[in-house]
Amino acid sequence: MVNESEDMLDNVTSEAQSDVENGIEDPQTEDDQVVDVAQMLAELQKSNDQNLDMAQRAQAELANYRKRVDDERFTQQQYANSRLIIRLLPIVDELEMALEHSGDMEIDTAWLEGIKLIHRKVLQMLESEGLNKIEAIGQQFDPLQHEAVSTEDSSEVETGYVLAVLRNGYRLHDRIIQPAQVVVAR
Repeated sequence: MVNESEDMLDNVTSEAQSDVENGIEDPQTEDDQVVDVAQMLAELQKSNDQNLDMAQRAQAELANYRKRVDDERFTQQQYANSRLIIRLLPIVDELEMALEHSGDMEIDTAWLEGIKLIHRKVLQMLESEGLNKIEAIGQQFDPLQHEAVSTEDSSEVETGYVLAVLRNGYRLHDRIIQPAQVVVAR
C-alpha cells in the first residue's frame, strides 16, 4: 500500500518534470494542481495512518500472544508432575497409617525410625514440587477442600466444622488434587 502511494507520487512528479522539460504546458491552472496535490497528500496520509494502525495492532497482538504462550508454558511446568504426585499420594497415606498404628505393635525402633525418615523425605520431595497438605481439623467444612464422609454429634466442636480427618487432602500449587476426607460436627 505504501509502495503504491510512493509509485503514484513518483509518476506524477516525473510526468510534471517531463512536461516542463518538453515545454508542454498543463491545461490545468495552478489552483487545480494545488488541489490535486492536496488531495493526493490527504490520500497518502490516510493510507499511512491505516498502515501505522495495522502495524501497531499487529505488534500488540504479537505481544499478547507471547504473554499467553509464556503463561501456558509456566502452567504446564508447574503441573507437569501432577500425575506422578497423584499416584504417590496413596503411598504417603499408607505410610502415615502405618506410623499411626505402629504404637499398637512391637516393632524394632530402628526399623520404625527408618520408616519415619522415608515418610519425611517423601513429603519433603513432594513439598518441593509444590504440594501442600490441606489443614482441616477445626476448620469450617468447605466442599471445595473437604469430602464429608460422615457427621457426628459433638459438644467440643461447632456445627459445620471438621471434627476429624480420615484421609489428608492435598493442594498442588493452587489446585486441589485430593480433597480431605473428614468427619463433620453436627
